[in-house]
Amino acid sequence: MAKVKHKNKLKTRHYFFLSPYEDCAFTRCPKCNDKTKIRKFPLVIHIEPGQLFLLNKICRYCVGCDLIIVKQSKLESLMARRLENVRSEVIGNEYVTMGVAERKDWWEGRDGKIDTCEIVNRMYVFKDMLHFELIPAGWYRSDEK
Repeated sequence: MAKVKHKNKLKTRHYFFLSPYEDCAFTRCPKCNDKTKIRKFPLVIHIEPGQLFLLNKICRYCVGCDLIIVKQSKLESLMARRLENVRSEVIGNEYVTMGVAERKDWWEGRDGKIDTCEIVNRMYVFKDMLHFELIPAGWYRSDEK
């Protein structure tokens, strides 16, 4: 029996942090402590059940760590506003930010020139989704004594 080779390997780009913290702007990278930049990324988001959503979002970005930081509350409010007139039944459903698209793919997807399967084939999946725990200044974790 012949082995089947899959030509559609997932392409990866960027690390991703969905910040649940309302009061933290992440002007400095939580990983390397360098200043973050402001960049716009076309995010590819999967909303249950089976809804693909493209959102061109301004995010914090650490160039050195290749880390995109998005505030969860802002992402959810933008998604709700964009979906309320189109697919209001999916607002509040579980979602996952899967990766980023090329800018031209975002334009084509937005204009309906390419279908969702093509977007998934062209997108870049995040290398990893990171989680950071905020420790207030002057505090330490019990395991760091």
